[in-house]
Amino acid sequence: MALILHNHGEVDGLKYFVNKEAPENLILKLFKNDLQPDADDTVAAFTEATFTGYGALTLVGASWGAPTGDEPATIEYGEQTFLSSAAQALQNVYGWYMVRAVSGRVVASERFTNGPYSISNDQDFIAVIPRLTLRGAV
Repeated sequence: MALILHNHGEVDGLKYFVNKEAPENLILKLFKNDLQPDADDTVAAFTEATFTGYGALTLVGASWGAPTGDEPATIEYGEQTFLSSAAQALQNVYGWYMVRAVSGRVVASERFTNGPYSISNDQDFIAVIPRLTLRGAV
């Protein structure tokens, strides 16, 4: 599935672009509900993963890679790994989403195209490379 830039993400991005509001770090999370993300979704639409060892990951602004200047422009963060630390009841994970660290507003999400991924064993893991792509008017 394609990346969804949520309505809050679009509005926040414009505010940051014109220096109207200070940016916030993003928090990368996994969702376990069978959701087809939509731009109108808020954080309440997502059910965060809860497998043993799971924890949301902070994406520090300075650690994002250099954006490409080509059309479409892309920026990427290094691979982030969510690792199970125990055997446990099966939990299916359908995708990831990012929220703002302070406001908690959902910015972007993506359903795994070949998911869901199942977590049930110690050392099961899910790796995500956060990547945002923007293109100009078509």
